[in-house]
Amino acid sequence: MNSKNSILKYFLTIVGHIMFWVVIYYFYAYFLGYGSSNIKYVNLFSGFLLPPTILVSYFLIYYLIPNYLLTKKYLHFILYSFYTFVFSVFIILLSILYGLIYSEGYKELDTVPLTKTLPFIILGVYFVVLIMVSLSLVMHNYKSIVKNESLNSKILNTQLELKEQELKFLKMQIHPHFLFNSLNTIYGFALKKADEAPEMILKLSNLLDYILYQIEKPSVLLQDEVNHLLDYVSLEKMRFHDTLEVEIETDIENENTQIAPMLLIPFVENAFKHGAIIKGKLNVNILLKTKENELFFEIENTFLEDNNTDGGIGLENIEKRLKMLYPNAHRIIIDQSKNKFKVQLIISNLKGLNNEQNM
Repeated sequence: MNSKNSILKYFLTIVGHIMFWVVIYYFYAYFLGYGSSNIKYVNLFSGFLLPPTILVSYFLIYYLIPNYLLTKKYLHFILYSFYTFVFSVFIILLSILYGLIYSEGYKELDTVPLTKTLPFIILGVYFVVLIMVSLSLVMHNYKSIVKNESLNSKILNTQLELKEQELKFLKMQIHPHFLFNSLNTIYGFALKKADEAPEMILKLSNLLDYILYQIEKPSVLLQDEVNHLLDYVSLEKMRFHDTLEVEIETDIENENTQIAPMLLIPFVENAFKHGAIIKGKLNVNILLKTKENELFFEIENTFLEDNNTDGGIGLENIEKRLKMLYPNAHRIIIDQSKNKFKVQLIISNLKGLNNEQNM
């Protein structure tokens, strides 16, 4: 199929060139014989001007311009163009001389066969050469633009595929961490045959449903993300019993507000993972609110300074996801004091970003 297309393209190119030079032939006949009635003489003479015109045009288009002008060898291009001009003038003069000699027998009495003088004839030839060169440069620029756009499109598509693959990889890293914590909690209750085990299984079922069917979406309702977060906190409450105190405050201004799925849960996971029980309690305070197009999320937990608070893989991944999903529209603020560790996430222009993700 590609071979047939190439042959067809080559054939159409040849036909196009032939048609162009046929038009130029009639241009010469009209230009040189305007006002003359000696049609045969003018037509024959015009034929002698075509070979040097074609020779000079193609030499410029297929040799000088691509090898020197387009490669920015400007001095060489000017020098060789001058040589070409001198040589081409000589060839044109020879063609005109031969044309005058071979057309002598077609002269008619009391008629002027040519209405243009020698300088005008030479200028006419270079006018055609200039048109041919200009068309060639226009076509070259057009092909360059199309090629660059095609290349940019391929680069953008490749970058997009890489971003999508990286996002999927980051999400898959979050899943095992979260599931391990949840299943470990249920396992402990199952060993104790605690009454809370069935409720924990139900909570986990809701979480698995969220992960399996919502995580692949570009965005979900913020309220769904909050419900997912509450189910996770409920599981942790059952695991910690009386040693955990959690305060959650939400204020969602627009119920249609959307957010990337599994974006908030890593912050909550890290609060439980790196949090410390001080004076018999692990305190976790969560605040989530939206106003106009801005989301504000804050989580604070008790911790000990000698704990490893590098954030783990979850927080590292969430920072990468934020850079990809909300570039230049998010901030993460970490405040660490003696017994408190607080993280704030601010996402601005939320509505506009959500609209882009859903397009």
